[in-house]
Amino acid sequence: MEIWINPACSKCRSALALLDAEGADYTVRRYLEDVPSPEEIRAVLDRLGLEPWDITRTQEAAAKELGVKEWARDAGARERWITALAEHPKLIQRPIITAQDGSAVVARTDEAVRDALGR
Repeated sequence: MEIWINPACSKCRSALALLDAEGADYTVRRYLEDVPSPEEIRAVLDRLGLEPWDITRTQEAAAKELGVKEWARDAGARERWITALAEHPKLIQRPIITAQDGSAVVARTDEAVRDALGR
């Protein structure tokens, strides 16, 4: 199990605390420092069953500068979104947990963290 975190994020800290309380075996990836490649982002999206616009933090300053709210949300625009996430990792929603069964969850709630632990 791996968890993508931003240490400054309270949701990430809460998810880590819950994983620790449950005695989970996991690896931390500080994705702002160890930036995921476009290939890694595609793989996580596949595991999540989501599209890149579903995990984009559209209220971030970089998102506003890029104008992502105006971007198309279709197959033709998918790579543009993935490239933006790779170039501006702060736009990636967090935390993301990749579970042992090959799935992943955006673990913004205790329920989502527990769901990942049960997989």
